[in-house]
Amino acid sequence: MPLDTFLALVLFAFTTSITPGPNNMMLFASGVNFGFRRTIPHMFGIGVGFFSLLIGVGLGLGALLHTVPMVYTALKFAGGAYLVWIAWKIASSRSLSEGRSGVEPMSFFAAAAFQ
Repeated sequence: MPLDTFLALVLFAFTTSITPGPNNMMLFASGVNFGFRRTIPHMFGIGVGFFSLLIGVGLGLGALLHTVPMVYTALKFAGGAYLVWIAWKIASSRSLSEGRSGVEPMSFFAAAAFQ
């Protein structure tokens, strides 16, 4: 890999890791509600999920989606359904202060899959 391409990748990874995107906001909320120690699996899950995403792109996932439009269409509908499900979960959720028992921070695998 040429040095300029590698530096661009490092800059992209650094920039996306510090911007206040959804992952950072979720980690902030998890840290406030559950503490640092219980949020660690969530943090590592985000890192592994992002790395998996980069590997998929590097191995030609974009080319696959371009050559097989049906897979791209299915992925769009699956992503849309997932977003609707998340919106429903947020809309129907209660706050942690209401005493809902059984609330847990996001797991490693859930955070990796969220990527």
